[in-house]
Amino acid sequence: MAAAAAQNALIVAKKKIEDIRIVALGAGAAGIACLKMLMVMGARPENITMLDSKGVVHKGRNDLNPEKAEFARETEMRSTADAMEGADLFLGVSGPGLLTQDMVRRMAKDPIIFALANPVPEIMPAAAREAAPNALIATGRSDYPNQVNNVLCFPFIFRGALDSGATEINEAMKLACAEAIASLARATTSAEVGVAYHGEKLTFGPDYLIPKPFDPRLLPTVAHAVAKAAMESGVATRQLDLVAYRADLEAKVFRSSMVMRPVFEAARASRRRIIFAEGEDERVLRVAQAIIEESADTPILIGRPDVVAARIERAGLSIRPSVEFDLMNPESDERYRDYWMSYHAGLRRRGVTPDLAKAILRTNTTAIAAVAVERGDADSMICGTFGEYRWHLNYVSQILANDDLHPIGALSLIILDKGPLFIADTHVNIEPDPEQLADIVIAAARHVRRFGIEPKIAMCSFSQFGNLDCRTGIVTRAALERLDALGLDFQYEGEMHTDAALNPDLRERLFPEGRLEGKANVLVYANTDAAGAARNILKSVADGLEVGPILMGMGNRAHIVTPSITVRGLLNVAALAGSEVSSYG
Repeated sequence: MAAAAAQNALIVAKKKIEDIRIVALGAGAAGIACLKMLMVMGARPENITMLDSKGVVHKGRNDLNPEKAEFARETEMRSTADAMEGADLFLGVSGPGLLTQDMVRRMAKDPIIFALANPVPEIMPAAAREAAPNALIATGRSDYPNQVNNVLCFPFIFRGALDSGATEINEAMKLACAEAIASLARATTSAEVGVAYHGEKLTFGPDYLIPKPFDPRLLPTVAHAVAKAAMESGVATRQLDLVAYRADLEAKVFRSSMVMRPVFEAARASRRRIIFAEGEDERVLRVAQAIIEESADTPILIGRPDVVAARIERAGLSIRPSVEFDLMNPESDERYRDYWMSYHAGLRRRGVTPDLAKAILRTNTTAIAAVAVERGDADSMICGTFGEYRWHLNYVSQILANDDLHPIGALSLIILDKGPLFIADTHVNIEPDPEQLADIVIAAARHVRRFGIEPKIAMCSFSQFGNLDCRTGIVTRAALERLDALGLDFQYEGEMHTDAALNPDLRERLFPEGRLEGKANVLVYANTDAAGAARNILKSVADGLEVGPILMGMGNRAHIVTPSITVRGLLNVAALAGSEVSSYG
């Protein structure tokens, strides 16, 4: 891990590894292993000075074991102070307090100090910084920046070695591990790390030379790099499909990875402009960064430039308005007149005056985003990171609904330990009539197929196969008749209780020879009370991970999320928005 940190420290210090002088204090197994890795990376043996408890390891000593003797030099230096004169990199794996401020002052310009003794390092960071203000410092402690800890590579290096059937862990695999870890620190920090280390500035630089131990990208990045190196260096006994292997590793870390794979593949094949109504939200900014780095889509953010810039800086992101993304300032934008006039033209016969249109298009970012889509300045909009769902739905419907497109329902995918489960309608139709309920079933089937899943839809009610004439039972039976008349190519059945939908043995006892085979994977309820309750219970009690809600019926022109959405959830919705309608089931 010291090698990964050193690689990045050299980049920040603008030094070349083949040119630097290295002083290593500590000649045990850890110190020797670190030095050998640095040599694999290009450090010159003649530029390395090793010290043990008796001082400099030099050719004149007769007490050296073979491991130390490999690093013995012809030199007049005998003490740590001697060795530190002009040193570029100090590597300490020894004991507390063995490096003094005076020794630090002897080092070269912009020194790199890795004081890794634990729990008390060779020199405390504050003391080293006082002696050399521009020093790049790492320790083994978690309460200071740049913690060098073996947890960053274990067990990931073994995961890659075992999966490739490697007969040994060779230098190529170790180097690949170090380079993979170093690359993560240079990449944009993941949202999960940002949450775990809230308040810390995790931007590549002097205080962020190495990833944090809780970075979920470590497993897929390191194991993949190690397995690839094992295969290329000839020690692997299994040849892996590296693309599929990485996807499998990511699925172990990100629960939505496997089920979202078809959606992300469709999104990567598209090039769409996605406008985010709440562009000042840090979650949106992180997703915009991910879109820029990982897809061909163009994010458009609505927000005040000074606020957006401050939050990009605080989050440690590298995106820049007008370069990687378009920024629409609701307080001052050259498109303002055209937008309010478009809004007024569409709604003037629904009580919207010019003055009201001007006010709404200056303050209401959901309306601005919807007008942008309607005018063709964006392909799809995402809103809802704050506020109430139906408030956003009102503006989306006002501006974007037409004879061909209208909100049919909201579909939530809940990822559970036992597999995915879809629930509808969670937000749009409070009490759908039979025609609306039938439309929800058809739309749900189409969207479920986007995930490569064949829909098995259960229409759920308090009534069960005609035993009650409650409202939900009557509506569901009427919707069932409508569906039966259409000759649909997917399985559906109703009306039934939720437990019958999920337990085929129970359902068979209650209603033998029904048309639904096995466990239902889509639950469609006849009111939002039931659908919303099922969604929230699965999320809160069963630790379900939600993808969505997916607004059905709008031709992928609009998506409304909920305030509880995570960055990962928002990225999933962005992938849905980034897919062409032709990719639907």
